Order: sequence, then C-alpha cells, then structure tokens
Amino acid sequence: MKPTSEILERIERCSSEHKDGVFTRLYRYLLREDIYYAAYQKLYANKGATTQGIDDDTADGFSDFYVKELIQSLKDGTYKANPVRRGYIPKKNGKLRPLGIPSFRDKLLQEVVRMILE
Repeated sequence: MKPTSEILERIERCSSEHKDGVFTRLYRYLLREDIYYAAYQKLYANKGATTQGIDDDTADGFSDFYVKELIQSLKDGTYKANPVRRGYIPKKNGKLRPLGIPSFRDKLLQEVVRMILE
C-alpha cells in the first residue's frame, strides 16, 4: 500500500496535468485508514480540536476503533452526519454571528475529503 503523502501528491500532479479531467475513483481513498491519521494530525494541531459538537466526542477520544467504525459505515453506506451544535460569536457591531460546530467524527471526515480534493 502506498503512503498517503505519495497518493495525495499523485492526485495533485494528475490534477495539474489534466485541468479539464474528471476524477472518477476518489471514493476509494476515503476507505484508507492512513489518511485518517494524517487528517487527525492536522485537526489536533488546531486549537478548536477539543471543542465538542452535538455529542461528547473530541480529538482526545480518538482511537483505531473510531477510524475503523467510520470507514465501515462508509463502506456499507450507513454513514450519516450528525447535526451540528449551534453557537454564537459576537460581531464588531454588537450582533451575534451563528456558528455551526460539527462532531469530531464529521470534522475528521471533512478534513479527509478536503485533503483528497485539494
């Protein structure tokens, strides 16, 4: 199995060489465990990694089982994103701006998708 960095570089290279090309087999990369660990490292470095979403999961509760369960739900088509927790942050004009905070599981999958697409 090729390392994650090599696969992501290959996707990037193919994308730059074929600007009008359409990628049809990217979903299979969502089923690789190693890309989730790379995404976790990026998320954990962020100060918001310990922010809880609708459930109590945070980056601190991360485990191998967690990744395997997420990949299995993607394989069998049962993955469903959790609702986001609504928070509000103040704006300069005194009003509040709504902020949606996803669960860590959803943040992790979003980061994996972002890494593949970028």
